[in-house]
Amino acid sequence: MKTHKDLEVYKLAIDYVTKIYRVTAKFPKEEQFGISNQMRRAAVSIPSNIAEGSARQGNKELIHFLYIALGSVAELETQLTIAKNLQFITVVEFEKLVKEINQIGMMLSGLIKYRKTQ
Repeated sequence: MKTHKDLEVYKLAIDYVTKIYRVTAKFPKEEQFGISNQMRRAAVSIPSNIAEGSARQGNKELIHFLYIALGSVAELETQLTIAKNLQFITVVEFEKLVKEINQIGMMLSGLIKYRKTQ
């Protein structure tokens, strides 16, 4: 691995942040500091933790931060479900966003598994 910027999961996570920002921009204004903010923070946390872990000195630290990123994946999936239930996003948007966040989660899990063998 050269840098975190070379990781496909990092690239996908960065693109996903943009999607979450665009989706949450359509939420009711009273949700600006509610679920909208929570979703944005969770989304940003994913690539941020990949980058931070990659900048640390050891494999153990990288794995720790990848687990934090994986936790943010689960948090964001939960928030997407709440947003769907509140009808802030459509079922179609929900399904697309959940499919993508699950892909990121699987890639993170695979990277964690791989790094544990190093």
